[in-house]
Amino acid sequence: MGIHTYKAASVLKETGMMVESNVRGFKVIADEPKALGGTNMGISPVEGLLCALGACQCMTARFFAMLLKIDLTQYQVDIEGDVDARGFLNADSGIRPGFQEIRLTVHVKANAPAEKIAELLALVESRCPVGETVFNGVPVVVRHIQ
Repeated sequence: MGIHTYKAASVLKETGMMVESNVRGFKVIADEPKALGGTNMGISPVEGLLCALGACQCMTARFFAMLLKIDLTQYQVDIEGDVDARGFLNADSGIRPGFQEIRLTVHVKANAPAEKIAELLALVESRCPVGETVFNGVPVVVRHIQ
């Protein structure tokens, strides 16, 4: 199987904070609420990160439930995270501009013994690509082109 390279292109629209991203022919609109200078026409990037983490956790659960032959009847991930605006605004150099903490609450129902469900949950936590990236970080290479 090997490495698969995923690609996305994002462009800032003419006004406000709206950004249009394109991935495999799909368009995703990101924006900020009006209180933060946006037009509220899409989710914010930090909300998108939470959605990506939740979606990846759910998909990873479905994949490994099939392998473990677990009849997964419900899998829901509720996620919340705290961002301190003082970090973004550099009002306090000791505060990160990103999430201070992310909390996941997993609701799972399955027709399987408790030990099989525990095995599934451990696999989701260790194998979810977005989760692994968020939990452990990843090197990022930035190129500026003018």
